[in-house]
Amino acid sequence: MDLVIRGARVVDGSGGPSYTADVAVRDGRIAEIATRIAGGGRRVLDAGGLALAPGFVDMHAHSDLALLRDPDHGAKAAQGVTLEVLGQDGLSYAPADDHTLTAVRSAIAGWNGPGDDVDIDWRTVGGYLDRLDGAHGGRGIAVNAAYLVPQGTVRAHAVGWDDRPATPAELERMRRLVAQGLAEGAVGMSSGLTYTPGMYASGAELTELCRVVARYGGYYCPHHRSYGRDALGAYAEMIALTREAGCALHLAHATMNFGENQGRAPELLALLDRALADGCDITLDSYPYTPGCTTLAALLPSWANEGGPEAVLARLRDDATAERVRHALEVEGADGCHGVPVDWSTIEVSGVGDPALAAHVGTRVDGWESARRLLLADRLAPTILQHVGHEENVRAIMRHRVHTGGSDGILQGAKPHPRAYGTFPHYLGRYVRELGVLSLEECVAHLSGRPAARLRLPDRGLVRPGFRADLVLFDPGTVAAGSTYERPRALPTGIPYVLIDGRFVIRDGVRTDVLAGRSVRRTPHGAAGPRPRAR
Repeated sequence: MDLVIRGARVVDGSGGPSYTADVAVRDGRIAEIATRIAGGGRRVLDAGGLALAPGFVDMHAHSDLALLRDPDHGAKAAQGVTLEVLGQDGLSYAPADDHTLTAVRSAIAGWNGPGDDVDIDWRTVGGYLDRLDGAHGGRGIAVNAAYLVPQGTVRAHAVGWDDRPATPAELERMRRLVAQGLAEGAVGMSSGLTYTPGMYASGAELTELCRVVARYGGYYCPHHRSYGRDALGAYAEMIALTREAGCALHLAHATMNFGENQGRAPELLALLDRALADGCDITLDSYPYTPGCTTLAALLPSWANEGGPEAVLARLRDDATAERVRHALEVEGADGCHGVPVDWSTIEVSGVGDPALAAHVGTRVDGWESARRLLLADRLAPTILQHVGHEENVRAIMRHRVHTGGSDGILQGAKPHPRAYGTFPHYLGRYVRELGVLSLEECVAHLSGRPAARLRLPDRGLVRPGFRADLVLFDPGTVAAGSTYERPRALPTGIPYVLIDGRFVIRDGVRTDVLAGRSVRRTPHGAAGPRPRAR
């Protein structure tokens, strides 16, 4: 054996009772699980007092460039994350042509930085996944990564940034782009339906694209049209269109925010339960925090975003148009702000693109004119925390049987949301040990086995003989998020070992130089697996 882990409390990812056992690893896979494994391995690890679980799956990640930029990627590796799902919220870097890519880079600079430090030399989904596999001099990436075809990028590529229906020819082009991305290995399709240009798609257009996703055995992952006013209607729209398309549905960062929805999570869960009882294939993810995080520009009404980033800046410079934007935000409730009139006291600047504007980070936006000046000065790059969530909704949703964990972690900015560095240990420390909202076994299933099943991974997500040795060992008595709103990049405690393919990426609580991550691609039969790799 390459490694024998002795005396671990095995929390196997199924949700079943934990048990004490030895676990042996050989050639990157779990070779044996027994009460006592005779003999030893090239390495023996005494796991007394530690829980052994499958590696955690971040179902909603924004590490699209971070994995190429930073070989360490300790933000996720230190949490026990061994797989991230990228291409979220309908906007990422493939498929695209040169013109589309320029606009997309500007539109999501707040999520991923401008990308000037990364050679974005791919234009297809397959090219991006190949680039992940060959990153850092061919050594690979810090953790495994799957990818969703971003519907907003597809629409920008085929239609542009205008608010209008797609022509039949444009819709056919979008179908082909989605099909190509899935054929090249994407696990599904994402949307950002409060972000342009994805939000300009009708339900009928989305249904047609979801038919393509269903044909390839993928799933649809929408950031739907509202998490505020008419949030339930927005959830119902997603259920209805995927039911019509025959497509699996995974609801991104599913929550009920703003004052309108305080205490209303049971209504959402009842809606889901009715659909599940009818045979719909639905899962969801959430992060265990109340504030949200997005870009400041995302709050603007859709008409102000039409035409792409340069058109937005031109409107903001025009006083009359800027006054229309203010009225939409503060009086009407802009669709970019989920139909709710903005309460500026809830908006905290978490990051800027221009270092000269760093003094704004950590401050609350004190009104529209301040927001307008910052958007113009930083060319739409500022990111924000939006303090609009409700703890009782967060707890109710994480208990649901189809729930999975997703950080929605934006790694950019001087003061990012602490969820980027803390989501998974926060579940285990705060909501398992301290509050008892979930049992340890339930929580680990939410973070490993259940997301692996959604991704149709045939050999990940459980501690079973023959499964890949993507494993995390943590101390249930001390595991905790180190990240806070004041120190958002502090690493977690109580997670001394993380393995990917049987190789230590965290050992004795320290990040090693191992780059064991690769792309995880959907196969022609719908299951997902990695590219073959040299060992």
